[in-house]
Amino acid sequence: MPVNAGIAYAKAESEFNQATTIQEKLQALRKMLATAPKHKGVESLLKEIKTKIARYKGLAEKEKKQKKGSGKSLSIKKEGAATICIVGTVNSGKSTLLKKLTNANVEIASYPFTTKKPEIGILDYKGIKLQIVEIPAIIENFEYSEIGPSMLAIIRQSDLLIVIFKDKFELKLIDKELYGINIPRVYYYNQDNIKDLIWDNLNLIKVYTKQPGKKQDHPPIALKKASIVKDLAGYVHKDFLRKFDFARIWGKSVKFDGIKVGLEHKLEDEDVIEFHLKD
Repeated sequence: MPVNAGIAYAKAESEFNQATTIQEKLQALRKMLATAPKHKGVESLLKEIKTKIARYKGLAEKEKKQKKGSGKSLSIKKEGAATICIVGTVNSGKSTLLKKLTNANVEIASYPFTTKKPEIGILDYKGIKLQIVEIPAIIENFEYSEIGPSMLAIIRQSDLLIVIFKDKFELKLIDKELYGINIPRVYYYNQDNIKDLIWDNLNLIKVYTKQPGKKQDHPPIALKKASIVKDLAGYVHKDFLRKFDFARIWGKSVKFDGIKVGLEHKLEDEDVIEFHLKD
């Protein structure tokens, strides 16, 4: 941001960085142009904004023609408890990792740009389903490429990024192209415990329910960290809230297994919860 640009410009720049569609980007750029200082010291900035506007106008026109011709746009339907995107440069091993995590049937080859659209698989982590999306290779000026805006929109809607790179120059390129996307990241370099790293960096816990006198139910339920018994009860069934009497907990969130708790009790990963309802 230029010196003394003002609050309005800063807000417009923030809107541009957070925008997920071509039209939103264009709108933010126009605000940036309108609110930017107008003096010789910022001539290069104004020129850069105008260049971006021209590029996004071209992308908007391409997108319009594609939609008119096929009626389709690049997007994904979110599935599972979380969406994790694999991002990396050309031939960085994204497809190999996707196959390792999900057994997805993806093409793996040594030539560049094997992946031309998002490839999707499901990771089963101890009973929790996690959606893994492989994003086509990140390249210079990725946001101005034909699929760049659509891929960046998918990335922004994800819960975690797995970043693959071969050297510091590739990492620098990825960081530059994903600037302004504030999503937790895991940096992958063939760690054996990558599945655990993914889970540990998601804002989730997995808990189990059980019926009195029986073993815990499977599969577990994924909840956000800091969830309480009330959140789980509402997830299971609205009657569990309306008729709630107490719950018994086994796990890390209690000092003694099987102790009685109320709706406000905070849950921990791997807890087992037994609901008791009023007649």
